[in-house]
Amino acid sequence: MSTTNRSNTSSLPFLLTGVPGLEGLHMWISIPFCFTYIMTLLGNSMVLLTVRLDKSLHEPMYYFICMLAVIDLTFSTAVVPKMLCVFWLDSREIGFEACFIQMFFIHTFTAVESGVLLAMSFDRYIAICNPLRYTTILTSSRTIQIGLLSLARGAGVMTPLMCLLTSLPYCKSRVIPHSYCEHMAVVELACADPSVSDLYSLIVATLLVGADSVFIIFSYGMILRSVMRLPSHEARLKALRTCGSHISIILMFYIGGLLSMYLQMFSFGLAPHVQVLVADLYLTVPPMLNPLIYGIKVKQIQEGIFKLLGQLAGPSISQA
Repeated sequence: MSTTNRSNTSSLPFLLTGVPGLEGLHMWISIPFCFTYIMTLLGNSMVLLTVRLDKSLHEPMYYFICMLAVIDLTFSTAVVPKMLCVFWLDSREIGFEACFIQMFFIHTFTAVESGVLLAMSFDRYIAICNPLRYTTILTSSRTIQIGLLSLARGAGVMTPLMCLLTSLPYCKSRVIPHSYCEHMAVVELACADPSVSDLYSLIVATLLVGADSVFIIFSYGMILRSVMRLPSHEARLKALRTCGSHISIILMFYIGGLLSMYLQMFSFGLAPHVQVLVADLYLTVPPMLNPLIYGIKVKQIQEGIFKLLGQLAGPSISQA
């Protein structure tokens, strides 16, 4: 094929399948995804609004929770609206540039979330193991700098990957057997050797997520050792409860991510629609559950949400 033809073919839009083999059930499949998206918008917006309005929550730990809420909103908004268009309207076409922009947001904010989770483990380590220096080490400005550094790191490592992927000629089928522009599903459509981009993505995933995981495990290992040395049983329980929500989110993020990744790489004899649904659920369910975990595990967030709901309900009751 000539260079001109390859260029023209590569710029054509892709077609999303949705859930392969279950196209006739798309309307029913869309219901839980629509519900999770609505709950994600409401829950994370409520967390952001609560922390914004309650000055007692203007502390590093709650700023990190807000960062996770922004990441969750970005994740869901990058994927779910287009997914619902496929399910409801059979609007399967996605532009060449739009496909890689969606992929960029998914990978970048996965890296950003990993960085924020690492920062949260460091925050808990300082708060429990070195509480007297907490306010001097983790100031509000430093917390924001950590968040921006996580964003810059994520965008910095994913930009070269997107350049490698967009430079590949896509002259095979334009059909992506997925509900969104999943990395491996798109690469399989390239008619050139993608080994360089595959090697780069493998190195980035290993170094970035792997290193973050090691430091998180180390931080919580040090926290556990310090907690076990506390003389009071109540103090130990309080410290463990404080870390409980963070550990829940970390486990859900890393275990879910590994499960989704390995199912995309190795089918393990599973039907294609099962692999696609697992990947879809990984990008949509955790963003919905994270604010629920904050509300249940973090007492101050729970109290702030109830206070905010009371303030919102107050004018309505008085007007009635």
